[in-house]
Amino acid sequence: MLSLEGLLQFVLSGLQVTVMITVVSLCIALMVGLLVGCARLSRHLAVRWPAVVFVEVFRGTSELVQLFWAFYALPILTGYQLSPIAAACIVLGLNQGSYISEIVRSAMLAVPRAQREAVVALNLPVLTAFRRIILPQAIPRMLPPLGNQAIDLLKATSIVSMVTVADMTFRAQQIRTLTGQTLESFGIILALYFALSSIIGFGVKLCERRFAIGPGSSESGRSKVRVAA
Repeated sequence: MLSLEGLLQFVLSGLQVTVMITVVSLCIALMVGLLVGCARLSRHLAVRWPAVVFVEVFRGTSELVQLFWAFYALPILTGYQLSPIAAACIVLGLNQGSYISEIVRSAMLAVPRAQREAVVALNLPVLTAFRRIILPQAIPRMLPPLGNQAIDLLKATSIVSMVTVADMTFRAQQIRTLTGQTLESFGIILALYFALSSIIGFGVKLCERRFAIGPGSSESGRSKVRVAA
């Protein structure tokens, strides 16, 4: 039997792994989501359809199955073995990226039609229009659902213990197996997951205030002036 302090120290040894996987996977997910979301808005079928297939495949299959494929099946098919952490980050990043791509796409479509027509009228280069006009107006609309996806990603990291990644869940399972202290170990990780989710939620709310849009919002007014300029 381990003392409460011993339990906490053992579980906290997996906290750094959980945070690292969450951050790396989220970075991958954001990049994938932005690229795929923009690809889904393309007028070219050769660009749009691969993006559609990607989204449907990753949203339509289980993260756990995808993780097993990346870690166990990929070496059989290709002879190349990913490390457990690399497999976890790639799978979680791609899976969450498929959801984020829909957030990006819907936010882009929510930009007022007059703004998109102004881009065409001014004959702005595509990248310039995207960076200076479309994206600044889409970001405030993305933030609330992106916060939800970030929290979902954090919670999804618990499955990486299935491929021997020593995260918090893996450590709690070790304690349960060795000492039988199930309530204590899983109670600790329950509190830690809640604390991390609360930190993410608080950070997203701060970003929402920074990029606030809507009637009477001073930030909105300044944003419109900058875009118009």
